[in-house]
Amino acid sequence: MTKKWYNYFVSVSDAEAPATSSAGPGAGEPAPGSMPSAAQTVADIASGLAAEPKFTTPVLNPTAFTEIYKAAEIPDPPHGYSILKIADMFESEHIRTMPMDVKRSSVLVALDAAGVDIKDVIQDAVRRDRALDTFERVQEKAVTELEARKSQENSQIQAEIDKFVSEQRAKVQANNDEVAREKERFFGWRLKKQQEEKKISEAVAPFVTENPITTGASSVPPASSKAGTKS
Repeated sequence: MTKKWYNYFVSVSDAEAPATSSAGPGAGEPAPGSMPSAAQTVADIASGLAAEPKFTTPVLNPTAFTEIYKAAEIPDPPHGYSILKIADMFESEHIRTMPMDVKRSSVLVALDAAGVDIKDVIQDAVRRDRALDTFERVQEKAVTELEARKSQENSQIQAEIDKFVSEQRAKVQANNDEVAREKERFFGWRLKKQQEEKKISEAVAPFVTENPITTGASSVPPASSKAGTKS
């Protein structure tokens, strides 16, 4: 993916190319091969650098870009004019409100006065850009691997939850089945009990004025009473 700063340096370099004259074909044009195109110049600068920086130390604070540059072994240039300094110069209160061509000229004048080649600044920009891209891929890979691990862990947890729920539901069903069996046994016994009480009640009835035998369902003990006997 082409970076915006590539386009910036290409455009300002193109702006320096002599304009084509209407006097006729080839008038005012540089001779073929006399000077490389701006795009080719940037490509040459980029190709002269390592394709991907090597991080020699861990980055403890990813939000600190200076730490990323340090880990990628990108030192500030001896002359002090890194691409970051150039960016600060463009934002200087002295020129930031000026037209871009004026700001560009001001920066180039400062670089010329310091004996700094603009190509050195572009190289610094390429190094930093590639370091950021590489660190981005490293972080993206870490996030992807973390997501995969946690997804697998979540699947295992969900499987354990499903197993636990299934086991507990089985226990609940077993409890309900046990209660249902006990109720069935109890209701069967109650029916036989009522039949037994009826037989007893019928047998005792001829001898009492008030039958003390209960023949229905009873959930509480019956109240005590004295049975009267015939004399």
